[in-house]
Amino acid sequence: MKKQNRFSLIFAIIAFFTLALTGCSNNNAAPKKANSNQISVNYTLKEGKKTVDSKTVKVPKKSKVITGLKKAWKVQETKGFITAIDGKKQNPKKKIYWTYTINGKWATKGVTQQKVANKDKVKFTLDKVK
Repeated sequence: MKKQNRFSLIFAIIAFFTLALTGCSNNNAAPKKANSNQISVNYTLKEGKKTVDSKTVKVPKKSKVITGLKKAWKVQETKGFITAIDGKKQNPKKKIYWTYTINGKWATKGVTQQKVANKDKVKFTLDKVK
């Protein structure tokens, strides 16, 4: 009977250390990182002062504004100028056009030339231009 108790005790100690060491071991599998070639850009659509839609889009690094815009919505453009987004069209006769800002500043380039960076906020507004 003593031998059986001793065997049980040894088995319990071995099992305890095996579980303890397994729980403390360093898993060699690195945690999955987000694709380092992708950035997140927030796009917002407004009509006048009213926000009508907003999406965060993942695009490759060094992408242009147009890349994420087209990924998020159906877009029509002419010579680098946006003429419609998601079916909402500009109206030149009424001087209503699509304009855009990046991080609250008016863009100095067209959507096909302006690059975006990670966490940029791009806002397109359909409104009367004075």
